[in-house]
This record gives sequence, structure tokens and C-alpha cells, in this order.
Amino acid sequence: MEEEYQEEIEIEAIGVEVSSQPIELYKVLKLANVVDGGGQAKHYIAEGYVAVNGELEVRKRRKMYDGDFLEFNQEYYVVVCDQPPIEGVEQPKAQAQPKAEKKRKEKKAKQSQSRASSNKPAEKTNSETSVEQDKPKKSSGGRGEINFF
Repeated sequence: MEEEYQEEIEIEAIGVEVSSQPIELYKVLKLANVVDGGGQAKHYIAEGYVAVNGELEVRKRRKMYDGDFLEFNQEYYVVVCDQPPIEGVEQPKAQAQPKAEKKRKEKKAKQSQSRASSNKPAEKTNSETSVEQDKPKKSSGGRGEINFF
């Protein structure tokens, strides 16, 4: 029988204090001041420059908890948080709107519907359609077309 022998090693790690957990991996890199911004952090993670708890990690939004450590640029960092993990609590996406604002949005929606119905072209006669078929069609949205010739 062979026994698996796991060697326990001690490493020095820089503590990265966070106010709540879980926290996304790219944010830990930003808080540790090892990258200039979130985009750069995401790039380094995606390219495979970051290891979490001893394993290569390419998920930018990997959830990090108190005690998790990461390696980046031959330095070790450990997540430090004294708050308990917050899981399964969804933040409300939209707060209750005041009645006046809600009515204003409804009125705006009705106006746009009435404009759309009034912009419908009237039916054309056969003589009008044959003339229009010869002309190039103009796009209704965006800038007008410029013909040089």
C-alpha cells in the first residue's frame, strides 16, 4: 500500500483586507494594488497568470473567501475578512419608483406608441409604386446617403 504524502509548507503572504465576502478574484487583485485596474486584472487572470489555493485559475469572477490565497507575479496574497459570508441574498435590482415617475414613464410609452401608429405610410396606388421601384431605397434611420456620382 502506498500512502499519499502531502507535504505541508509555510509561505509568507500579504494580507488583503476586504469588507465582505465572497469577493470576486479580479477585485482582490485591484485591492492588493498589484494591477492598475479591473480590465488589467481580468486580462492577467484570463491569460493564466494567477493561481488560487495552489491551482491555476482563469475565472475572473471566482468567489474568494477569508483564508483563500492567490499567487501572482511570484507573490502570495491571502484574503482577510472578519465578516461572515453572504450567500443567496439577492440585491433588489430596482427600487420602488415614486408614483409621479411611474406615471411619467407610462405617459412617455403611450406617446411613443401613438407616434409609431401615426407614422405608418398610407397605401399607394400602382402608378406610385412603379415609379418608386426605379429609385434606390433610402434607409429610414441614421444619416442620409451621400451620392457622389
